[in-house]
Amino acid sequence: MTTDDLELRAINTIRGLAMDMPQAANSGHQGTAMALAPLAHVLWTRIMRYDPQHPDWFDRDRFVLSAGHASVLLYSMLHLTGYDLSLDDLKAFRQWESRTPGHPERGHTAGVEVTTGPLGQGVGNGVGLGVAEAHLRAQFGAEVCDHHTFVICGDGDLSEGISHEAASLAGHLGLGRLVYIYDDNHITIDGPTELALTDDAAKRFEAYGWDVQNLGEAANDLDALERAIRQAMAVEDKPSLIVVRSHIAYPSPTLTDSPAAHGKAFKDEDIAETKKVMGMDPEATFAISDEVAQYYAAAGAKGAEQRAAWEQRLAAYSGDRAALDAALAQTGIDGWESALPTWEAGEKVATRVASGQIFAALIATVPGLMGGGADLSGNTGTLIKGQEPFTADTPGGRQLYFGIREHGMGSIMNGMAAHGGVIPVGGTFFVFADYMRPPVRLAALSKLQVIYSWTHDSVGVGEDGPTHQPIEHLASLRAMPGLRVVRPADANETATAWRDALGFDGPTALVLSRQDLPVLEGTAGNDGVSRGAYIVAELGPETEDDLPEIILVGTGSEVSVCLEAGLQLASEDVAVRVVSMPCWEDFDEQDEEYQAYVLPAEALVLSVEAGVTFGWERWASDSVGIDRFGASAPGSLVLDNLGINPAHVAERARALLAELDELDD
Repeated sequence: MTTDDLELRAINTIRGLAMDMPQAANSGHQGTAMALAPLAHVLWTRIMRYDPQHPDWFDRDRFVLSAGHASVLLYSMLHLTGYDLSLDDLKAFRQWESRTPGHPERGHTAGVEVTTGPLGQGVGNGVGLGVAEAHLRAQFGAEVCDHHTFVICGDGDLSEGISHEAASLAGHLGLGRLVYIYDDNHITIDGPTELALTDDAAKRFEAYGWDVQNLGEAANDLDALERAIRQAMAVEDKPSLIVVRSHIAYPSPTLTDSPAAHGKAFKDEDIAETKKVMGMDPEATFAISDEVAQYYAAAGAKGAEQRAAWEQRLAAYSGDRAALDAALAQTGIDGWESALPTWEAGEKVATRVASGQIFAALIATVPGLMGGGADLSGNTGTLIKGQEPFTADTPGGRQLYFGIREHGMGSIMNGMAAHGGVIPVGGTFFVFADYMRPPVRLAALSKLQVIYSWTHDSVGVGEDGPTHQPIEHLASLRAMPGLRVVRPADANETATAWRDALGFDGPTALVLSRQDLPVLEGTAGNDGVSRGAYIVAELGPETEDDLPEIILVGTGSEVSVCLEAGLQLASEDVAVRVVSMPCWEDFDEQDEEYQAYVLPAEALVLSVEAGVTFGWERWASDSVGIDRFGASAPGSLVLDNLGINPAHVAERARALLAELDELDD
């Protein structure tokens, strides 16, 4: 058997698996993986550096299947080249608790770098991976970080708007070592792409500043694919796009180029006929010959030597080892917490301003920190004074200007965090978190350590009006599993929130005020912040059972409102407890004893928050909130007119107490 014959058998093995896995599951996507089998074969056997026995080897090449619906392609390659993914795992495709879910999930399957599924996200993730690689190579040297990122994307990816945001920034930053292969198969679920898409992708990416190769009908030409990829890898000053015209479901005699092949189109007889065309046993399923298995195992084994050489370089590293180790561990240098600033009670500081000062203070002791804003760096506390920007000429810079690209920023941050070695921070106005919800959700699903600086967190935004005033955002984001939503009451709570974010295995949303807030007594270094809620003050007379008559619980800017209202009530001989509840998620994780200590079940609880009251019924007897959109006027006036003021809170508390008295009577 010649090498050419063996490679063709290997490729046809991938195609067979691509048909068999969805067929066994009665669900999935077959055609794209079949068409891209030669490309995957070239990447895994001729191009990429990886070690299946050590899938997290830091200096491996990164691979992103942005067209995540073609997951059977990735799973086939991981199994064949020796990753911890068995043939039984392939047979359990899309089944309960299997390691082969419908779309690839980071942390669930060894060898999956990022969680892709929603089209276009992988395009942004790849840019983030490229940013991280370039930055760490500049910061610590090529002996530590020197690899490429390969991304397969399709028509759907490039149709989504995020592809524009991410590709535009990648071209502007001149990210070399970033190789995208565009599967130009002209097929969507509805039919030919020409129904809705006639873009010239090559010209589009050339306009972004990418190096572009259009290979035409080369999807099955292994040598042409390899030459194009190696040529792209040699481009150091710009990202690369390789356009390949493929034919979905090739070489099926009945379904090649059929829109139906985007999904599970094959019937048993179609699979049998296609296997006959490929010279395979039409009755055999999940068939992998010994020769093919040995061929791919040998390809997978090549990376062990490269990894060992990297480990030797790492052991001999003569640079700042403390900084390198902290970056690789995505934490700070020993003692980094001492750099956190504190503020004196009585000062007035917007939490967005405090957050910016904390970010700047931690730069020296948390070497992986980098980031910026979506055109709002100064406004969102993400402008790092004294730091040079990350640019094509200065990739070691830690100030990253994302531009007006919230969606792209979120996806790029996910790629940066998934790469490792960096902790990305990204800021925008809280209301514009809507623009980046898909990557926020994927960060939560993937447990990626990213930090969002979402500022201008209420109707206190003021004159910009209801289009810029977040109302439902806190409630909607609290509904997202795995996302810590933290709304600190003052500058000191903000510092603790930053400390906790840097120790959290997942995304943290810092929801910060535009307006100045008073620094409160007892917030500096208070561990209650880390527990999600804590008692800020006990006001008024003592009671026989030591329980307050009413608890005022607030978040963010409303904690100081609760304190003022509490003082009014205390002057009327009402026993009042004031609670700050910066993070529902953290409080929910506390034991019942602590929760009952802060918010006793028998107590009257009035929540106060400048947003919709939805969800507060879990914690509160009644709520002061804003169940409508805002208004255009000075922020303090809008807050006042919508009832977010001490007088109204005290009035509502009195009414709640009166209702209780009536019930007792």
